[in-house]
Amino acid sequence: MTDNTTLAAAMSLAVLDSEQDQRTLLHSVVLAARAIFDAAASSIFLLDTVTGDLVFEAVAGEGEEFLVGRRFPATRGIAGWVLSSGQPLVVDDLDGDGRFAKDIAESTRYVPRMLMATPVTCDEEPIGVLEVLDAGQQARSRLGQLELLSLFATQAAAALRIVQRSRAARARLLSVDAAGESSGHAAELGDLMEVARLLDVADAERRQAGLRLLGSVRTLLAG
Repeated sequence: MTDNTTLAAAMSLAVLDSEQDQRTLLHSVVLAARAIFDAAASSIFLLDTVTGDLVFEAVAGEGEEFLVGRRFPATRGIAGWVLSSGQPLVVDDLDGDGRFAKDIAESTRYVPRMLMATPVTCDEEPIGVLEVLDAGQQARSRLGQLELLSLFATQAAAALRIVQRSRAARARLLSVDAAGESSGHAAELGDLMEVARLLDVADAERRQAGLRLLGSVRTLLAG
C-alpha cells in the first residue's frame, strides 16, 4: 500500500509542478549574472546525486540553445573542483590551470579564457555551481566580484533545491509504479497531482472555490 511519505512526495511534486517555473527563475539568474559581469556566458549546474554528474540547468550566452540537460562527471573540471571544495574561484588563465577540463569545454563548443565560479549551497551543502565565462575586464576589476557572484548563487539555491526535490519525488512515484505497487494507488496519486496542478494554475476565484471544496472533503473524511 502507498505510504504517507509517497503521497506527500506526489503532492509536493504536483503543487510545485512548477519545475518549469524554477527553470525560468534559474534562467533569469544566469541572464542577470551575464549582464552584470559583461560575460560571454553564464551557467548553473545541479548535482545529480544518483549518477554523480553535474547537469546544465540554465545557460545564458554561448551554448544556451543546446546545453541545458547536458552533463559531465562532477569529479572533473573547475565546476567539479568548486563543488567538492565548496570554495569560489576565479581563474584568469585557464590554459595554465590543471583543474580546467578543456575536453569538456570543447564539447560545449565554447572554450573560455577565464572563468569565475561559486558553489550553490543549501543548508550548507553544495548542490550545484554557478559559473561566469570570460567576464569583461571592467567587471573583473570590481572589488568583491566573488561576493557579488555569490549573491546570484543564493538566488539560485532555492530554485535548484525545488528542482532536485521534485525530481526525487517523480523518481519515487515511478519506482512505486514499476514495482507494481497497486496500479490503483498510482492512478489515485495521479488524480491528486492533477487536482493540485489545476489549483496551482487557476485564477484566484476558481482557486478559492476549489480550496473550499477540498476543505469540505477533508471535513467529511475526518468525520
